Amino acid sequence: VQLQASGGGLVQAGGSLRLSCAASGRTFGTYNMAWFRQAPGKEREFVACIGRGGATTYHRDSVKGRFTISGGNAKNTVYLQMNGLKPEDTAVYYCAADLVYSGSDSDQYDYWGQGTQVTVSS
Repeated sequence: VQLQASGGGLVQAGGSLRLSCAASGRTFGTYNMAWFRQAPGKEREFVACIGRGGATTYHRDSVKGRFTISGGNAKNTVYLQMNGLKPEDTAVYYCAADLVYSGSDSDQYDYWGQGTQVTVSS
């Protein structure tokens, strides 16, 4: 399974971006999917996840009300709509997928995309 993330870029504080991630290759069903991010000099952190079929979602507290994860359908695509961006949101954003696990523990995800850079200027 290969994950391709896109949609990153440079935006001013308060702006918006929409990240996309699509799975390809030999998929074996519908995956739970998630977004993580890693800022320079910091550890990778959970951003949001969505269960198979999109029925359940979970966002980290610092992005609630600003970011929205969607997708999680049979096409194994996931989106992250990011509004009200802040400089502290600057990071490389990664999508992840797993057939079984859905949650905030990055170690549990089997598949990862290559990352897309999001830079928010003040």
